[in-house]
Amino acid sequence: MTMEVVAFVGPSGTGKSHHAIGVAHDNKCDAIIDDGLLIKGTKILAGTSAKNEENRIQAVRRAIFTEDEHVRQVKEALAKSGIRRLLIIATSDNMIKKITGRLGLEPPVKTVYITQIASKAEIKRARHSRLQEGKHIVPVPSVELKSHFTGYFANLPYNLFSKERKKPKDADRSVVRPAFSFYGKLLISDRVIENIIQIIAKKMLGVDRVLWVSVRRRSDSKGITIVIEVILFYGVQVMQVTRQLQRKVKEKVEYMTAMQVKNVDVSVRSLAVKK
Repeated sequence: MTMEVVAFVGPSGTGKSHHAIGVAHDNKCDAIIDDGLLIKGTKILAGTSAKNEENRIQAVRRAIFTEDEHVRQVKEALAKSGIRRLLIIATSDNMIKKITGRLGLEPPVKTVYITQIASKAEIKRARHSRLQEGKHIVPVPSVELKSHFTGYFANLPYNLFSKERKKPKDADRSVVRPAFSFYGKLLISDRVIENIIQIIAKKMLGVDRVLWVSVRRRSDSKGITIVIEVILFYGVQVMQVTRQLQRKVKEKVEYMTAMQVKNVDVSVRSLAVKK
């Protein structure tokens, strides 16, 4: 039986993990994938939390399953778990596409957006908790998360030593403060992207040199466009080399910076003769 996927999408820090259990229940999902973890009920079946990474770039790479060993562990757990419907939490539709592709899953049968289930006031409070206090939610009890998380627990959801047997409503969530929360906003210079492209070009057959690089940030904050002007060697297949350069630039810049590259435009200034 094919496993169905339900996507839960919303910008970072808008309260998706807090609402995850409710959304999973409403959509009859057996398990959740959130920030690199595969969670079923109150148990972590496989994966490593992105919230346990030291910086935001590593956290994003963990969340989209860039590491083969991480993928292998989660795919094996999915195959053995008997999960019929899976909720995947992500910050964009493109991120959902990347996760399902890496894990070999079908596209979502349904997408739920945070704005459909949370009010503007709730989203505002969630953003404040994330930006001002560095607090993140993981939809599992702290007892389960402790062996997977070495960061700071902002508070336990319930008192482990209490004689009270009734389970509080938030006992299935943990509030943590990852190490990268202390680093504030992370800015990536255009010069970094240019250096990545220069290294790619030096290793490519057919490219003599890169003359200049321009990085254009979209006004809607949904990715960047990269414009490159190059000199190729005489005799190469121009279309083949430029397409390969486009593909490698997009792949490597997204992998190393976690920025979404919408377009890579390559312009050939001239051809050079090999000495």
